[in-house]
Amino acid sequence: MGFKCGIVGLPNVGKSTLFNALTESNKAEAANYPFATIEPNTGRVPVPDKRLKKLSNISGSKTTIPTYMDFVDIAGLVKGASVGEGLGNKFLAHIREMDVIAHVVRCFENSNVTHISSSINPIKDVETIETELKLADIETLQTKFNNLQNKAKGGDKEIKSQLSLINSLLERLNEGRAINFKDWSNEQLKMMNDLSLMTHKPMLYVCNVDEQSITSGNNFSNLLQEKNHKENKKTVLVSAAVESQIAQFDNTKDKLEFLNELKLKETTLKKVINSGYNLLDLITFFASKPKETRAWTVTKNTKVLKAAGKIHSDFEKGFIRAETISYDDFVHFKGETGCREAGKLRQEGKDYIVQDGDIFNFLFNV
Repeated sequence: MGFKCGIVGLPNVGKSTLFNALTESNKAEAANYPFATIEPNTGRVPVPDKRLKKLSNISGSKTTIPTYMDFVDIAGLVKGASVGEGLGNKFLAHIREMDVIAHVVRCFENSNVTHISSSINPIKDVETIETELKLADIETLQTKFNNLQNKAKGGDKEIKSQLSLINSLLERLNEGRAINFKDWSNEQLKMMNDLSLMTHKPMLYVCNVDEQSITSGNNFSNLLQEKNHKENKKTVLVSAAVESQIAQFDNTKDKLEFLNELKLKETTLKKVINSGYNLLDLITFFASKPKETRAWTVTKNTKVLKAAGKIHSDFEKGFIRAETISYDDFVHFKGETGCREAGKLRQEGKDYIVQDGDIFNFLFNV
C-alpha cells in the first residue's frame, strides 16, 4: 500500500499532462479547453526505491515487488465550485477520497494555452482553490453540527465532544486560520479524519513551469515558493511539458541522459512521491528472500505488530517475534546469512517501532 494522490488545480494548468507523465500513459485528455477531464483518471505506479533492487540482487530473488501509489487526475476547479459551479460537486467528492493533494499551479506564460483568468497569477489561483475547499468544508461542518445538535439533548458525552470540536473547526475556517495537526489530541484527530475535511488533508504545491525555468524557477514560481516558505508549506518545481517528453523514452538509460542534459537529478515522479511520503510521515520496510523481495509502506511510529498485519492478518494474529535487519547491515554483510553470522540480526517483540529500511522475517503461530 502506498497512498492516493489527487492532482487538482484550475482548468488548463497542466494537470492531465502531468498525470500522463507521472503514470507514463495517455489516459488523461490533455486539451486546451476547460473541463477536458470530467471523470477522474486513475493510474497506479510503482514507488521508485533503489534499495529494493539492491536487496533483490543480494538475495537472488526470483520476483521483486515494489509498493505502489495511485495518482488521480481530478476535474479542474473554478470559482463557485463549492456551490456546484463547473463540475464542483463531483470534484469535491473525489478530493475527499484522497490521502494527499498535489495542487498544480500554472507558472508559465504561453499564448497558445488558454487560462481561466486574464493573466497568470499563481497566488490568486491558489487562493481560488483554497477558498472553494474551505467553503465546502464549512458547509459540511455546519450540516454535521446541526444534525448532532438534535441528538445532543440526551447528554451523550461523545456527541458533546464532537460538537465542541466541530464548533472550533468552524471558528478557525471562518476566521481564515489554518487547521494545524499539532493543535489537536489523538482522539480529536480521529474524529477529524472521519469528517474527511479537504482543508485537513496534506497539500503539495506543484509549480508547473516552462522548460527554461525547470532548474531555478521563474518570477511566478518564486512568488508561490516565498509564500509557501513563510507558511511552512511544501512546494516542488516541475515542468509537465518536460516530463511528458521523458515519458516517451522506452528505457531508463535514455531517460537519465535526457535528465542530465537538463541538469535535473530526479524525475517529477520521484519528487512528488518523496514529498508525499514526507507530508504523510510514511516509511518503507522490506522482506527479502530468494523467492521474493517486496516493499510495504506504513506510517512512522508504527509498531511491528501492525506492520506484520500489512503482509497478512495471520502474521499479526499469531505474532511471536520479528527477525529484524537494518538495510545498511543487510547490504554491508551481503544478506541474511552474513547478518546472522555478524550478530546483526535482532529479535524484536510486538512493541518494536518500525524504522525506515527495516528488513523483517515474521515468526508467527496460528
